[in-house]
Parts: sequence; C-alpha cells; structure tokens
Amino acid sequence: MAISAAQIKELRDATGAGVLDCRKALESAGGDMQKAAAALREKGLATAAKRADRATLNGVIDIYSHGDGRVAVMVELNCETDFVARTKEFRTFAHELSLQVAAGSPRFIRPEDVPAEVLDGEREKARALAIEEGKPEKVMDRIIEGRLEKFYDEHCLLRQVYIRDDAKKVGDLLQETIASTGENIVIRRFARWAVGEEIG
Repeated sequence: MAISAAQIKELRDATGAGVLDCRKALESAGGDMQKAAAALREKGLATAAKRADRATLNGVIDIYSHGDGRVAVMVELNCETDFVARTKEFRTFAHELSLQVAAGSPRFIRPEDVPAEVLDGEREKARALAIEEGKPEKVMDRIIEGRLEKFYDEHCLLRQVYIRDDAKKVGDLLQETIASTGENIVIRRFARWAVGEEIG
C-alpha cells in the first residue's frame, strides 16, 4: 500500500514524530492512522523509559496569571536538551501545566510526594467518615484506600483529570509529550498563589 505525503503529514502533526518514523509506522500499520500513532507513542515511551535516568537540566519556567491577576501560577518543566526546551511543543506543554495548576489547585506533583503526616490525617478522616456512615469494620480498609485514591486524584497534579480533555489525566499528557520528544521530561515544581489566601 502506498503511503501519501498527506498521511505522513497528518501523523506527524498528531505525534510530532519524524517523517521517516511516520512513514515506517504507517507502512507497518497498513495505513491505519490510529495504529501508526499508537506504535509511535509506544516507541517514544520505550525510548523515554531508557532515558529516565538521564539528567534533566534544561527546560522552561512558565508563568501564568488568571482572573485579572487574582491567581498566579509558576511551573518549572525540565528536559534533557536545550533543543527540546525551545520547541513549541515543550513550551505549550509547560503552559498547559500552568493552566491546569490554576484550575485544579493541586498540592503535590505525584502521590509519592504526599508527606506521611498528610496521608495519616486523610486516613483518619476517611475512617471517621466511614464509622459515621455506619460502614462495617471488615470493609473499612478498602473504603479508606478508595478515599485515599480519590485524594490523590484531586490533589496530585499527575493524577488530575486534564482540563481540556476529561478522558485524559495530566500524567497521560506528560507521557504523550515524552513519547513525541523522545526525551526524559520532569515536572520539577510548581507554585500557585491566590489573592487573599492564607499563607502557611
């Protein structure tokens, strides 16, 4: 089956992969755009997984102000090379993260970042609520774990539902960006301020 330049361009626009990679993926998938895109994502993730231990000393800081200056966000996104840090795709991703932080008000990047004392407090709250609701002791642990998972989904950036597509989590968006750039990408830190909020 002959692969057209238009097909290659469409796949390249969708994935950010190189022309030759797009051609090979389309040929392997018999021209099926979705299969080819999935193969490229998988290849990109495999490449990124091999690079996961590489230093991410380049990147950008994105600053976003919302609501006539009532909310401000700063996000530091790191990658391996200055070349990738300067790409439109990388900078767009950094800005999308800033928008997500402004809208979602996460407190942590990933579940592993949640301090033990915060988790203990959430477990206690979940247990007290389950007791108040009259839940049986034999299912208490499962209920507590379920509520902790919900806590992670609400308060950890990578677990939040992406504001532009509720079929995706922010972690999925990160994996897609890693796959298309072929580089290790790390959300290093973020800060969110709102006028009148308590400091502490």
